[in-house]
Amino acid sequence: MNRIRHRLLILVCCSTCFAGELVAAEKITADVVYGHKDGLALTFDLFQPNENANGAGVLFMVSGGWRSRWTPPQRAVVRYRALLDKGFTVFSVRHGSSPKYNIPEVVADVRRSVRFIRLHAKEYGVDPDRLGVYGGSAGGHLSLVLGTTSDKGQADASSEVDRTSDRVAAVVAYFPPTDLRRLVPPPKDTRFPALDFDPEKAADYSPILHVSADDPPTLLIHGDKDRLVGLSNSTKILAEFKKEKVTSELIVLEGAGHGFRGDDAAKASAAMVSWFGKHLQSTTAE
Repeated sequence: MNRIRHRLLILVCCSTCFAGELVAAEKITADVVYGHKDGLALTFDLFQPNENANGAGVLFMVSGGWRSRWTPPQRAVVRYRALLDKGFTVFSVRHGSSPKYNIPEVVADVRRSVRFIRLHAKEYGVDPDRLGVYGGSAGGHLSLVLGTTSDKGQADASSEVDRTSDRVAAVVAYFPPTDLRRLVPPPKDTRFPALDFDPEKAADYSPILHVSADDPPTLLIHGDKDRLVGLSNSTKILAEFKKEKVTSELIVLEGAGHGFRGDDAAKASAAMVSWFGKHLQSTTAE
């Protein structure tokens, strides 16, 4: 009996040590408030590598159908493991969610998130000029909106956040809708109420119409069997990027639909990390 107890004690101690190592792999700061509206807080979770931080930050747009759902950060961290392992600091950004808020309101939120993070970059240990953004589907759309329509900030704004630029240095978009003109307004029984806004403003939120030569390097990843957001969304905006000589690339995953799983998810993740590794490098000599 004593021998069994001894073995159990060893197992418990080893398990505790192993769990401690997992927790120590990164620092998680939950629910950082980057703004308020309608009495609600706008928040992001911050994931910082404890070792080998490379000084670059990557924002993930938590958005599917322009709905932004909360996940316990201790569980969500798995999604960002590949980035954290390469030294990136990750910001998991939530926006005002559909169905309460529509796309113009959502875009205002994610713009503010970039401004806020840039303003406080030193506190998070990142270079304000080395911020990337990525997301899938609606999150990919928001990433492209940030990439193609950024500004230097509003010089006459009373808030320091609003006077700060929302420009990003690199973009990765998975299966993004790129032209909203044919989607707005949606049918009454739509799954995507965020599309219910003034049709005359749809062009303002269609990234394909705002591509310009100063856009950041952009990677598109899309499945050729996507029945919800067709591959043409990516091929057409890629053509615009190429026309403007923007550093850009499209990876087509054969047989993949809307949402990547298994090997497709692994390929997309590896490509995303590689893209940020290449385009968010420090320009300062070591």
